[in-house]
Amino acid sequence: METGARAVEGPLYEIRGSLIEDQGQILAISRHLNTVNLPEEEEGVRQILEASQKSFTQATKDPKRRQFVFVLIDRAQQRIIGTSMVFAQLGRKDAPYIYLDVIDEERYSQTLDRHFEHTILKIGYSYNGPTEIGGLVLDPTYRRVPERLGTFLSYVRFLFIKMHREWFRDEVLAELLPPLEKDGTSHLWDAIGQHFTGMTYAEADKLSRRNKEFIRGLFPEGTIYASLLPKDAQDVIGKVGAQTRGVEKLLRRIGFRYADRVDPFDGGPHFTAMTDEVSLVVSSRRFRIVALLDQQDLPSIASEKRKRAVVAVEPNGPPFFRAMLASFEERAGDTCAIGGEAARALGLEVGADAWVLPLE
Repeated sequence: METGARAVEGPLYEIRGSLIEDQGQILAISRHLNTVNLPEEEEGVRQILEASQKSFTQATKDPKRRQFVFVLIDRAQQRIIGTSMVFAQLGRKDAPYIYLDVIDEERYSQTLDRHFEHTILKIGYSYNGPTEIGGLVLDPTYRRVPERLGTFLSYVRFLFIKMHREWFRDEVLAELLPPLEKDGTSHLWDAIGQHFTGMTYAEADKLSRRNKEFIRGLFPEGTIYASLLPKDAQDVIGKVGAQTRGVEKLLRRIGFRYADRVDPFDGGPHFTAMTDEVSLVVSSRRFRIVALLDQQDLPSIASEKRKRAVVAVEPNGPPFFRAMLASFEERAGDTCAIGGEAARALGLEVGADAWVLPLE
């Protein structure tokens, strides 16, 4: 344990709903990602946290406008070490979901006996779009701890979606980062967007956090042949950057697929799934706790029955949502036993109900 850390009872890590006072710590975390969803910008982070707190408290009445930020806490140091996010609906009349469809086209000339395959890009808009997951970032020093914290941060969002299924859309979207240069250069933006907006990628990215109208106003409505673009721009279309390949594997494992659609700024691929077909949504359930498991109890449980799970509760006051990793054993009906240390840390007792996502 590092100097200055204090001992804690129960699991070392906890995910909870974000609070406005988390601004300073989340700003520090955002430096590891710095995207539209989680910008390295003080005012931007504050606006995101205000929107999140209003969403958790349901002060934002329209469910479509709710966005939720989850923070991962190192409980020993009481420090935020990661974030993940859910946007109830991406794409409304005042802020459409904008994308580029990626279309394969074949052309053949009998006279020349020549055959070509082209990739075509066509801009699209949705005013009634999907739920979006994003903002997944973990302090690099915690990426190899045995608890698999990146997976914990990602999975908790699907448990939350199941807990409040009526707030979310029937399709879920994840936008993955493409290969970018070390200085943040986007070759696709330099080849297309800069010519139609007169803005650099950084300028357009910053403006889009507040308003995307300029894309619809200035981008061409017709098709763009990728074969006319520089090769370095062609090479990033629909490709996943090295920093998000692990996220791609995770998404594919739970039911997401590439949607032949990319981000108009950087060409990053869009992955989608039907909400009720995502394996983690299917597996998440409400259980009645009938027993608490302490360390001495675990060896007596058959290995095929002994699992880990994400266990979540929703306090009436701040932070409005809490989740921990815990030992888990499913019992008859909708009952279970969970790790005693996690249960006590979450304020759960035998006879209480909790939402549980069993892990493989």
